[in-house]
Amino acid sequence: MTMRRFEGRTVIVTGGARGMGASHVRGFADEGASLVVADVLEDEGRRLADEIGERALYQHLDVTEEDQWAATVENAERAFGPVSVLVNNAGVLAPGVIEHTPPDTWRRVLDVNLTGQFLGIRAVVPSMRRAEGGSIVNVSSVTGLKGVAGIGAYVASKWGLRGLTRTAALELSRDGIRVNSVHPGSVRTPMTEPDRSESSLLADDDSNPVTRLDISRMVEQLAIPRKAEPEEITRQVLFLASDEASFSTGAEFVADGGDLLGPVA
Repeated sequence: MTMRRFEGRTVIVTGGARGMGASHVRGFADEGASLVVADVLEDEGRRLADEIGERALYQHLDVTEEDQWAATVENAERAFGPVSVLVNNAGVLAPGVIEHTPPDTWRRVLDVNLTGQFLGIRAVVPSMRRAEGGSIVNVSSVTGLKGVAGIGAYVASKWGLRGLTRTAALELSRDGIRVNSVHPGSVRTPMTEPDRSESSLLADDDSNPVTRLDISRMVEQLAIPRKAEPEEITRQVLFLASDEASFSTGAEFVADGGDLLGPVA
């Protein structure tokens, strides 16, 4: 029997048009939430919102643009009421060793993966105060807990997000707003599949010695030797966003198949 933990609550999911984001959107919808599917992928975002029905709307959102964040929150409030949950899910990946990573690529990854989440937190706080509290779930990565050669910009952005999460948790605690991070390992999404696109992967540079990650080899060495399905991460996100996690803030929740344990011998 499906729980209805988000009945009457307004939820924004960034990068919500596909992959993990779409899974999160469907998970919240199943539990009664009203949803804003926020993404730059308009066709896919509108299809998903139409699939859910009158409790969902698509909102074009480039998370690096402050004015688009303001419009997203305003439209969410107008349609459904004050925002209770923000899932900062949007992200990009740009493989490449540090020595050969162009500064523009570095800045783009940090802009989307870190500054975008900062702007999201700033944008929703007044609305969450009107809702008399809320929950922010920042989607980091297992790479925010270790070093990984060949994706320096991505790793730096995910480590930075840990500090942002903890600081926001302290600053917003008296407003009844909890802020936590989730740290997935390899998940079966467009970002990790062969047909990766511009929405999740910045253009490869043939001059860079590392342009593709050997994800299959990495997965084979895990204690749980497979990729996660998006729904497995969604269940963690739903928990953190719900009142069931009412005593958790500034915390880091890992779902990595044992990646941090090291490779199985």
